[in-house]
Amino acid sequence: MHPSEFDVIIIGGSYAGLSAAMALGRSLRKVLVIDGGKPCNRQTPHSHNFLTQDGKTPAEISTIARKQVEQYDTITFLSGFAVKGKKTESGFEIETEKGEVFQGKKLIFATGVKDIMPKIPGFTECWGISVIHCPYCHGYEVRNQKTGIMANGDFGYEFGKLITNWTEDLTIFTNGKSTLTDEQTGKLSVKGVRIIETEIEKIEHKIGKLEQLILKDGAQIALKALYAKADFVQSSDIPVSLGIELTEHGHIKVDTMQKTSIPGVYACGDNSTQFRSVSFAVSTGTMAGAACNKELIEEEFRDI
Repeated sequence: MHPSEFDVIIIGGSYAGLSAAMALGRSLRKVLVIDGGKPCNRQTPHSHNFLTQDGKTPAEISTIARKQVEQYDTITFLSGFAVKGKKTESGFEIETEKGEVFQGKKLIFATGVKDIMPKIPGFTECWGISVIHCPYCHGYEVRNQKTGIMANGDFGYEFGKLITNWTEDLTIFTNGKSTLTDEQTGKLSVKGVRIIETEIEKIEHKIGKLEQLILKDGAQIALKALYAKADFVQSSDIPVSLGIELTEHGHIKVDTMQKTSIPGVYACGDNSTQFRSVSFAVSTGTMAGAACNKELIEEEFRDI
């Protein structure tokens, strides 16, 4: 096998990519991991709800993981960004921003997503710190505190129901006219949830720690945490350029084995699920790596 040829090329070397690489390294596969070093949770101070790693920083977890994966001598790491990909007769070709070209029989995308922040001053600075997306990742740390949700309609109702489990001091900011139904509004009211329709002017904070929301009518609402769902796009353009199918929400569509709609291509981690957590990324990465190895074995036997 030529130095630029690999059994599997993994694009993305955070939790999902490293998990896939470990499964493949332990399967004696020649693997290339291309990683730009910019995970989407790099601003988050602590990671939670992951056994043995609860409360550690994302960087601590990934550093330990990287060192462990590096012990497998069939795995090669390349620092950089993959920018082009195409199908070949023997598999796939990936090109980096520096013009380096690599061949792989299989591809695994562990590329994550890119969050699109609303144009509210302070939102970006607080994202992942006190403006949060997941109660299972962050809810315990802000339990029983003054909490807000920036959401509307059915999503606002469902999210509101969920967060009442962590606090009784909850306000939904619809950031414009409420589209919750009268029935939804009534049920939330019974649970003590307030609904404010005035648009948010800005978020006041200290180093990402939310202090209060300033509304466009001048009202000041003290909060410790604000749940929100940011829009996103795929971090990598390569999956779409290869013709890989996306879901209606914009995630890469995968089956239970993490296979995409293109044979020989897998996806794992945040790029292919709404459940964004370290533990889930690790789980899907392991599945992608194992399934990819199984497919390679099946092909070897098929050709006998």
